[in-house]
Amino acid sequence: MKTLQAELKIEGYEPILLPVVHGTEGEIAVDITDLYRKWKVLTCDPGYMSTGSCYSAISFIDGEQGVLRYRGYNVADLAKKKVSFVETAWLLINGELPTKEERAYFRELLTTQEILHEGMLKFFDALPPYGDPMAILAAAIQCSSLYHPDLRSIDPRNQEAFMMAAAKLISKVRTIAAFSYKKSIGMPFEYPDPSLDYCSNFLHMMFSLPYKRYMAPPIVVESLNLFFMLHADHEQNCSTSTVRMVGSSRANLFDSVSAGISALSGPLHGGANREVIKMFKDIYEGKKTIPKIIAAAKRKEGEKIPGLGHRVYRTYDPRAAILKQAVSRLVEEYHTSDPLLPIAQEIEKQVLGDEYFKEKNLYPNIDFYSGILLRAIGIEEDMFTVMFAIARMAGWIAHWREGALDRNARIMRPRQIYVGLKERPVPDR
Repeated sequence: MKTLQAELKIEGYEPILLPVVHGTEGEIAVDITDLYRKWKVLTCDPGYMSTGSCYSAISFIDGEQGVLRYRGYNVADLAKKKVSFVETAWLLINGELPTKEERAYFRELLTTQEILHEGMLKFFDALPPYGDPMAILAAAIQCSSLYHPDLRSIDPRNQEAFMMAAAKLISKVRTIAAFSYKKSIGMPFEYPDPSLDYCSNFLHMMFSLPYKRYMAPPIVVESLNLFFMLHADHEQNCSTSTVRMVGSSRANLFDSVSAGISALSGPLHGGANREVIKMFKDIYEGKKTIPKIIAAAKRKEGEKIPGLGHRVYRTYDPRAAILKQAVSRLVEEYHTSDPLLPIAQEIEKQVLGDEYFKEKNLYPNIDFYSGILLRAIGIEEDMFTVMFAIARMAGWIAHWREGALDRNARIMRPRQIYVGLKERPVPDR
């Protein structure tokens, strides 16, 4: 088969031939690896709008059709089959859904790794009650790794050892999150219960009290499982790319995912659903109105409506469609109500019926309904991004491992287009 090439023409240069590579879903990319080395030419792509940073087989997005797949499985199908977050984590890390034996093995591994070293209690004692939960989470992950020095230099080819490290992170991150929350509200920590599944155990640690044990209703557990599953991975987003970049220096798994947590903490990434809830509250409290918000968004260089539009999707975010149904089901079966839900539904109705938003491909994304779902479960707003991090831990681990196993991988080192001053003399003084 003839190898396709792209021809780049630059005035003053001979035509430059570059190889064309194809992804399994029909993507076409021009390989510019040798462009600077051979011809001293750089490409400029601020924000990496058109740059593929790596080869990956973990997740795939079709932004035009509104499709997200994990290792070839459509997330809508995974949701219908009620594939758990634990099973999803195994799928992302190992490439296949776990067998019955593998599922039992992984669940047992997660259970044995859920307890934090008692030395970590001093870490929490030193924290101010108003500390940012994401900063605490990033620091705690690195701190907890110090109690397991053998796993800080894990060989990704060693399946047993690597899955131990993965289980420590996926299991302990929820314990750290729950302890951080308890610290923030001045309540004693609740230790994990090995008899509970992953999500039920987390909710127990979050909401149980010394005098009153919390047992999450099945619909709440199901909703949290769905939230975690849908947030588990999403191609080369900011935090995942951060994990891969840090990992490319051969930084260990714990330090790499800690960097990912820091990247996720930004309001344009993991904190987006908090901005959505803030908008809903402003409307509910009468500070803003839906018509004025929509009108402001339609003005030239107007204000963006949080929760609408996506960097990749040009249609309705498939995760948002699933969460929308889950929110309605949770509110109905859990016999709860949220005054913000009708506001969300009305904004969506008006936006979907407006040609302006259709032309701009501004449809609800996952953040539009995820905050309402978390509120219904009982999660405080300052914990929203932490919940995202718990879920995304599975994807980060998978991507770190994929990068570490890539024999052709090199340390990531983007170039720049220098636009500063030319060399100039230092003035006499």
